[in-house]
Amino acid sequence: MRKHQKAQAEELIKQMGQAHVQMKNCIDKRKSAMAMELLKVCQEAAISLGTLIERTQGEGNPTVKLLEEYCELIYGLYEMLENSTRKDKGEIFESVVKAFKQVKSKLTEISADFQRNVKVRLEAVFLPYKASMWDSLESVWRAADADPDCDAYVVPIPYYDKNPDGSFGEMHYEADKYPADVHVIWYDEYDFEARRPDMVFIHNPYDDCNFVTSIHPSFYSGNIKKFTECLIYIPYYATAGGMAEGQTWCPAYENVDYIVIQSEKYKEYFDRKIPESKFWVLGSPKFDSVIHKCQNRPEPPDEWKEKIRGRKVYFYNTSIGGMLGDTESFLKKMNYVFECFRGRQDVCLIWRPHPLLGSTFDSLRPMYKPIFEALKKAFVEEDMGILDETPDMEKTIALSDVYIGDSGTSVTSLFGVAGKPMFILNNNIHTSPKPEDWRGERVNPQYGAWGDNRYYVTGNNQLWFSEKNDFQYRFYMDLEIGYSAGSYYMQAVEIKGKVYVIPCNAQNILVIENGKIRKIELRKFMVQGQCFLSWWRDERCRYLYLFPFRYPLMVRLHLDTGKLEYLNGARQFYVRRIGEEWKTGGISLYENELVFASPEDNGFLFMNAETLEIRSRWCPEGWEGTQGMVPHGEVLWLLPMKGMKIMRWNPRTGESREYSDMPEGFKALKWPHGFECEEHPFGYIAFFQEDGRAGDYQTGSAELGKTGSRAEGRIGISGEKTGKMALISPNWGNMYLSLDLETGKTEEWKLPFGSQTRVRDGYFATAGMGGFVMTEPERRQSEDTGIDSCRIWYAPERKLYEINVYTKKYKEIKIDFDYEDLLKHEPGFMEDSEWMQYCLNENAFNSLENLLDGRIIGNPFDRERQLAAFSKINVDKEGACGRNIYESAKGKVL
Repeated sequence: MRKHQKAQAEELIKQMGQAHVQMKNCIDKRKSAMAMELLKVCQEAAISLGTLIERTQGEGNPTVKLLEEYCELIYGLYEMLENSTRKDKGEIFESVVKAFKQVKSKLTEISADFQRNVKVRLEAVFLPYKASMWDSLESVWRAADADPDCDAYVVPIPYYDKNPDGSFGEMHYEADKYPADVHVIWYDEYDFEARRPDMVFIHNPYDDCNFVTSIHPSFYSGNIKKFTECLIYIPYYATAGGMAEGQTWCPAYENVDYIVIQSEKYKEYFDRKIPESKFWVLGSPKFDSVIHKCQNRPEPPDEWKEKIRGRKVYFYNTSIGGMLGDTESFLKKMNYVFECFRGRQDVCLIWRPHPLLGSTFDSLRPMYKPIFEALKKAFVEEDMGILDETPDMEKTIALSDVYIGDSGTSVTSLFGVAGKPMFILNNNIHTSPKPEDWRGERVNPQYGAWGDNRYYVTGNNQLWFSEKNDFQYRFYMDLEIGYSAGSYYMQAVEIKGKVYVIPCNAQNILVIENGKIRKIELRKFMVQGQCFLSWWRDERCRYLYLFPFRYPLMVRLHLDTGKLEYLNGARQFYVRRIGEEWKTGGISLYENELVFASPEDNGFLFMNAETLEIRSRWCPEGWEGTQGMVPHGEVLWLLPMKGMKIMRWNPRTGESREYSDMPEGFKALKWPHGFECEEHPFGYIAFFQEDGRAGDYQTGSAELGKTGSRAEGRIGISGEKTGKMALISPNWGNMYLSLDLETGKTEEWKLPFGSQTRVRDGYFATAGMGGFVMTEPERRQSEDTGIDSCRIWYAPERKLYEINVYTKKYKEIKIDFDYEDLLKHEPGFMEDSEWMQYCLNENAFNSLENLLDGRIIGNPFDRERQLAAFSKINVDKEGACGRNIYESAKGKVL
């Protein structure tokens, strides 16, 4: 008997008991007619109850026999009461009382027998939509299906591709793609309103809010919740450490009763308005399947057997996130991977595109779909490997030896818990590495304030040291983060004899004294992405400021006392989510105030750097967001988030002037796609005058991107108060510009050493040409290039030049790392970051060809170390998550 049916039966028994109480009162008061009406009610209830029991439990149930006896007793009592209305004799009343006691006693017997013999039979419904995602529900279904007291139904639901305008396109229904032992019910044959299942499991949380696909609207979570008391969402993905921002809040979260998560840490990734009681920390059913299948290697499909026999099998995953991030590079990467495997007899490539990759091309990147289809066609026709479009991904993982592909995909977590090596591809890399390509990753602008360039922090969390402050670096120490990637720190600077290592993704400041590291821990927040984007210290070295990006608070460290202050308000002002993107406004120093610019309007926040007092100002209307600011005397020069104009604004007087007459051919190229746009055209402004004195310099700041391509958040420090010419470096723009401050005329200012806006190859990834590198304010000239000199970082080639801005005479300033040190300290296979527990990253030292040839630099693969690392992100290591989820649901509904 179903739970709601048993509740109905129990309600009938309860009502019969209540009728008995009223009946006793009527008998005592000799109200026979009323007692007889109550007996009719009890008899009808008994018949209804017996019918319900026989329908759900079958014939011969002992409770039904007792109900029949109950009805006979009721009939006898009814006759006595009927006689009592004609003959009011005492002996008849005594018989009525005795008969009533028998009726009451029989009901008590019925109630006890019903509870003893009539068991609740649960009904569980599973609503997958894509057969390839069935693994997120399968082990839960198997646990329910194995329960003799549960009827488990798999009801695949249809889904639609979405057209670019959001309308429904082609409908898909994959009921025929499930394993043979999974009996499915057609979606329009299961009547939710009539059956009212006890528990329903879903793995699509989006309802009508997915841009690529939509399940049938009848199965949106709000509709399903009407017919069940226990609606459970199990993510269709599993993660290797982080969680996509788009999963923070989805429509289904409001309607479901419970959300299954992998481990305790994932609670922090979800929106704060979700009650903690909704979370079940039980692991992921996706892990169950892959653990069991890897322990019991399945038989490969017949058409695969010859291709994988005796070969090392590589699982190539192409994800939606990787494609959308930079579609052109993604497609070039596919071609490069195919070329690396072409003709090799010792390896086999199994290519598994994301199941929705084709429809995502159609919806969001239709112009690239023909290229994707051509690559796919060539892969199949030239027999480069195996194209895997089967619904059972875990089976393919069990048949594979190595993962290659993107990091931002749930597939990595499956390989992680399976203990199989993972090689994370860099989609920018499309060629084999050449001897100097390592420079693309290691050499990036991190130039210290006041000319101190001794310390250099690498993206793999190492500190390097230039003893002579001449850009010649040797390994100094690991920064004890325990991770080989993740860009946890952005820069190191010496202040009063101590080296402070500035956090980027870390939530602490490192202090190095006498070769030993001490941590200054910051308040911990669950942050996805870059915590801090830049920093600044005041000239008297009293304070160190950390300017946040995704970290919620600005931080000020008192350098003498070590006291930390957390400042609210500024970050919310200059960091905004605009549409689907996070944008950051500029940060600058204006006299004794820090200035924060809004990225979407004409607002500015001025904060006294000492007292932290705040005031607001607005530049002229019509200005739509400030990417960067450069102070020049009383003036702030404003660089726009979008648009081909620059504004000169005096915050004291309100006086302003716009410069919009840009030279022909000047344009911005959107990163990473490369098409023309009007976003972030300008990077920075430096001022010069022909009497030999340089103008303003930038100090005390860190470049935001490792390629020196972003200008948001730089701190501009005012130097000289005059200047006749301004040079404007590009951000996404395609040329340097010169601006005559007297006439307002703008012209192209050509670099004598190159003018690329992108890269020579994928090892040198950059969003633009680079920019100015300003050092000590007192610097006036260079011995090699003369007066009016400045330094320019040329990002496409990772080179630093000193150049005379008028004569264009220049000299390269050599930046180098000890190559033997680089090889010695290359991590190899290692714990990567808190978002990727353990892997090997593709780079110039460890290329895809190196991997295929078994020539890895750094740590070799260690299976036990990987399993230990991935145990942090999955509470269930035995593959029992599905059973635990079902038992938890059963406990809630019974």
